[in-house]
Amino acid sequence: MKRAVRANFDASVSAYDAYERRTRRFTALARLLQAEMRQRTDAFDSILDAGAGTGISTRVFADGGARTVALDLSHEMLRQVGESERVQGDFDALPFADRAFDAVAFTASLFLTPEPGAAAREAARVLRPGGVVGAVAPLGWVRADGTDVFADLDRESRSPADVGTVRTALEDTFVVETGVWRFATTAADVRQFHCIPAMAARLYPGLSPDERVEKATDLLAELDGTVEQRWQWVVGVTEA
Repeated sequence: MKRAVRANFDASVSAYDAYERRTRRFTALARLLQAEMRQRTDAFDSILDAGAGTGISTRVFADGGARTVALDLSHEMLRQVGESERVQGDFDALPFADRAFDAVAFTASLFLTPEPGAAAREAARVLRPGGVVGAVAPLGWVRADGTDVFADLDRESRSPADVGTVRTALEDTFVVETGVWRFATTAADVRQFHCIPAMAARLYPGLSPDERVEKATDLLAELDGTVEQRWQWVVGVTEA
């Protein structure tokens, strides 16, 4: 599974950045998550960006003044991070000492592991007393009438771990609060999202990157208009 995730994201760099240039979605998620996390801790001097991707969230956290370490399984993603510290690794087995960080952020990443509980326990291990963890996971895309955009299609857009599993994993380890962020988006944006090979794997995990993107594009070709994209956030704290 981890080998497949790494290969998916190694193949997704250009498409990932194209989606971000179009929507600025991951920047928005990082900024909102940072704000929620800062409200719940007295110290935000060092942060582990777990599943940093191309460094979009890393740059948001670093601009806030914190020492930021970008960790990702994908070497090709990490090459885009920039000036922050970079570590290739798995957030299910973090290569850091106990109590090394004030904060750990999983900006649009924790749902990509089939066992988010292991990652949550590792986050707790590397956090200092009173440290804060934050995660964001996709709830999907909804039409104006409240129906899921995939309801009438022959595929469901599914993550390795669903939102409930992500939330439970953090609830088992931290004292958490949760909420939902909603973004107006377009059908074209939904198609662009699924042009990212790693995200098209939500629909066609058994196909090659090019094949799954082609199939996803065909599947979503008739989707039109404006829809709402929803993301759930979960923020937790350790005992001081």
